[in-house]
Amino acid sequence: MKTKFEPFKIKTIEHIPITKKEDRKVYLKESFYNPFYLKSDLITIDLLTDSGTTAMSSKQWAALMDGDESYAGSKSYYKFENIIREITGFKHILPTHQGRAAERVLFSTTGGKGKHILNNTHFDTTRGNIEYTGATASDFITEIGKRPDLIGDFKGNIDLVALKEYIEKVGKENIPLCMLTVTNNTGGGQPVSMENIRQTKELLKGYGIPLYLDCCRFAENAYFIKRREKGYHTKTIKEIAQEMFSYADGCTMSAKKDGMANTGGFIATNDDALFDKFKVNLIVTEGFLTYGGLARRDLEALAQGFVEVLDESYLEYRVEQVKSLGDMLLTAGVPILVPTGGHAVYLDAARFCPHIPPEQFPGQSIACEIYVEGGIRSCEIGSIMFGKTGENGKFIPATMELVRLAIPRRVYTQSHMQYIAECISEIHKRRKELKGMKITWEAPFLRHFTAKFEYV
Repeated sequence: MKTKFEPFKIKTIEHIPITKKEDRKVYLKESFYNPFYLKSDLITIDLLTDSGTTAMSSKQWAALMDGDESYAGSKSYYKFENIIREITGFKHILPTHQGRAAERVLFSTTGGKGKHILNNTHFDTTRGNIEYTGATASDFITEIGKRPDLIGDFKGNIDLVALKEYIEKVGKENIPLCMLTVTNNTGGGQPVSMENIRQTKELLKGYGIPLYLDCCRFAENAYFIKRREKGYHTKTIKEIAQEMFSYADGCTMSAKKDGMANTGGFIATNDDALFDKFKVNLIVTEGFLTYGGLARRDLEALAQGFVEVLDESYLEYRVEQVKSLGDMLLTAGVPILVPTGGHAVYLDAARFCPHIPPEQFPGQSIACEIYVEGGIRSCEIGSIMFGKTGENGKFIPATMELVRLAIPRRVYTQSHMQYIAECISEIHKRRKELKGMKITWEAPFLRHFTAKFEYV
């Protein structure tokens, strides 16, 4: 059969707000032209993020009722720990309330001035947590990964030649760890190959540098390996995931993605001495070791979510839904990052609005217009999020100017995808009318969350 359908049936529905275009112009202005400020009851389709926006299953809702809310030693924690250890194989596992909490524990322990944390591409909170300690966050995406218009199977891979050169330059003693983000969110949700993970580990092992995975979309990455990499077609998603983790010394995860739940995360490691430091850090800032800032019922939902995310039928539907939106946009002539990844479609804002220079944030202009046109909220992944001003005062743009349309898991149907495509196609027809933007206020870290804008 050619038709790909949702491998589930709908049991509960939620009302979608329908607003008028003229009203949305007012709402956007009142929100300082930043979609993060928009109230959710003013959003028709919310593609701001796929983090914590999953529709949980009936089994997850049932599991919530079985939560053991004991402060210490909760049986819900041990369910959570067992399934994560089964998938990852890591010796020590600590829950956190979300991924950035895991990042804070990791980098406040290992980072600091003069330290360098390496990655294929750090995402926003990862980079923020590293730089907040005074350390340097450096990216080593391959050249094809910097080209939205070029198709490749594993555009999320790390550049091993550049990585080796950098290690030799700054010195292995100044590099507490290297990370791989799977899938590579900043790079368009692109997967990392098993070969690249294995080769990265081999390179780092020669320098005594640990490898950690930012694994919030590990199952989606495993699915792409199964479909695209030789030797993995007959393996299960779980087997592929287990091999991925076998090359790593630890990981951080926002379980609000492939944990299939609305909150939660964890940090894991095989390093006994580092784990002792993590424990102190966690207790001081998050909570006791067996709950890490979470209600124990949320650990129950996550334990079930980690079972469901390994279902290949679900992953096939997930990837195909994203691809279907990308295909509709390509048919309409809309420039997107290709191929589509596992969790989002990324508009190529630089090609969409070539008349708007990077310093006037074409992605933000497009994101604002998408809301005005269709009540759809999206997110700029470009020079607002990753651009900066150099020491000489010169503007340094991001590698790519993108707008991310992140698809929540098990939430929207195919007709929603069609509506999104129609909306963006209409904007693309009159793209020359879009104007650049300027920042009127910004925070010193992670400015995109709270910055305020005006049109130029």
